[in-house]
Amino acid sequence: MVTTVERERKFSGTEGFRLPDLTGCGDVVTVSDVTVLELDATYLDTDDLRLARSGFALRRRSGGHDAGWHLKVGAAGGDRTEYQVPAGTPDDGPPAELVARYRAAARGRPVAPAARVSTVRHERRLLDAAGRVLAEVAEDTVEARDLVTGERQRWQEIEVELVDGDDALLDAVARRLRRAGARPVPGSKSHRALAARLAAARTAAAPGTGDAGPRRRRDRRGAGAGGTAVLGYLAAQRDTVVAHHPAAREGDYDAVHDMRVAIRRLRSTLRTFRGLWERRESEQVRAELGGLGRKLGAVRDVQVMAARLTDAVHAEPAELVPGPVAARITAHFAAEEAAAVAELRAALDGEHWTGLLVRLDALVEEQPVRRAGRRWVLRRVHRAVRRADDRLDRAMGNGRGGTADDPALHEARKAYKRARYAVEVVEPTVGDPAADLVRRFKRLQNLLGAHQDSVPTREALRRVALRAYADGENTFSYGLLYARQATTADRELDGLDQARDRSRRGRVRRWLEP
Repeated sequence: MVTTVERERKFSGTEGFRLPDLTGCGDVVTVSDVTVLELDATYLDTDDLRLARSGFALRRRSGGHDAGWHLKVGAAGGDRTEYQVPAGTPDDGPPAELVARYRAAARGRPVAPAARVSTVRHERRLLDAAGRVLAEVAEDTVEARDLVTGERQRWQEIEVELVDGDDALLDAVARRLRRAGARPVPGSKSHRALAARLAAARTAAAPGTGDAGPRRRRDRRGAGAGGTAVLGYLAAQRDTVVAHHPAAREGDYDAVHDMRVAIRRLRSTLRTFRGLWERRESEQVRAELGGLGRKLGAVRDVQVMAARLTDAVHAEPAELVPGPVAARITAHFAAEEAAAVAELRAALDGEHWTGLLVRLDALVEEQPVRRAGRRWVLRRVHRAVRRADDRLDRAMGNGRGGTADDPALHEARKAYKRARYAVEVVEPTVGDPAADLVRRFKRLQNLLGAHQDSVPTREALRRVALRAYADGENTFSYGLLYARQATTADRELDGLDQARDRSRRGRVRRWLEP
């Protein structure tokens, strides 16, 4: 399987559009002769278009230089990760390695042909002075058919995809195309082919608009203004989890982090605004999300500690690091990371995970059990903020009473995360004061987090040092690194008083008063 990151932009073009001269855009000095390609792609999706709604596109394409199965993940018009697998026989279904990556988005449901897109492509390459391919520019004549409704469409499109170029080149080409009459278009070919059905499916799945189902009689008036904001936030975090699923199951550093944070936001929202949903179900979903969050955390914590200690070793003078310290640290964390990633992948590939997403969908998309107004939501935001303040005050005691391994400071950090996520729910409607408070809570989190992160890091150092000692190696460097981590942790708390006071100033809190 080949994995690439696709960076492209799309533009509309009428039949009379003429591609302008693109030499002089960035480092482009030559434009190649045109190559004509005939591409034929069948896009597959679930019956309710879950893949397309989640920013996934699964296709089997013939023609061109990359024929085969493709899975694209990410919004069209931005950076998208593309997984490519050679095609088997026409009767073969999607390859298992792709199924594993879209199962969460499909909620474990089968996929079937949804649209067919045929493209006649006139492709040119943009070259620099050394003959290096910076980008490819394609003029496409597209014919698309929705394989369910039979609706047909035809359009012209210009696609610019980076090869060895950069975003500055994309910007320069885009400016040249716009001056020639082209206009940016945000959607992919498959989304345009499925536009009518996709719009209907998104409307049906909008937060709080679905059927209540048989479990409990619900308020048919909807979620209320405040409840709608909560459900919208919950839906956004769910979608973030699904979007990062393919890369996170491989242990990708950024994807694991982003998926873990989205899980935290989901759990925090279900806790802060409990009462909006049937209590037993929402608490069970929250608890089960916590299990996945811990597996993500196991991967992420190892990655962070490995990076932190690797940087710390390299920052020391060579004479203070005798022996294979860096190599031993790297090997220790590599083994722990591999084991943690294997556990995470097993969880993400299991049926329980897709079932949990279906239950989460129900909380987001079905009518809530109560109508929640803006004041109801603000009272719960205020409560979350007050609880975080109280926990930090208790942890700090008289002045700053916490120590480097003080569990009360860790609990205060978690409480401020919940408070921050609660404020984020209402940030779109409150505006700048809420955004300012989010920034100040993040500053508090960072100080408390740097303090707390040193605790497991020092414990890992102690374990590595014991193994080095057992193997007869000099352990001086491990003791030095341990002391450095402890000193850094204490220093991080020096700014805690000021950060706390800044987060409590009246002008950033006044809107919170119920």
